[in-house]
Amino acid sequence: MDKVFVAKQVASKLRATEAAVDAAMVEATELMADMIRGRVELKISAGATDPAMAKVAAAIAALSEARTAMVAAHSAADELRLRVGIRTRMDGTENKVEDAPPQVTGLKEVA
Repeated sequence: MDKVFVAKQVASKLRATEAAVDAAMVEATELMADMIRGRVELKISAGATDPAMAKVAAAIAALSEARTAMVAAHSAADELRLRVGIRTRMDGTENKVEDAPPQVTGLKEVA
């Protein structure tokens, strides 16, 4: 098989995996928000819901670690692409900003 073809297949799966992890993080954080709103609306004590919420928080932390690992895998795959002599970039369709400088929000410090 052609190196570029194989690399494009791998890059496609890598982007899909990154998107899946991001989607799972969105779902998990929305779940946490719904749990908090539900607890407040139903007037359930924080102590009663804490065990379940702690498990969701742990899942969110694990997803964050998975996302960090996928970013590192992406970087490593890009380095490997160059080492095996593939100069073609496997750019996806998403618009991304790499390491953008922080934007000033216009917030002011108040006393």
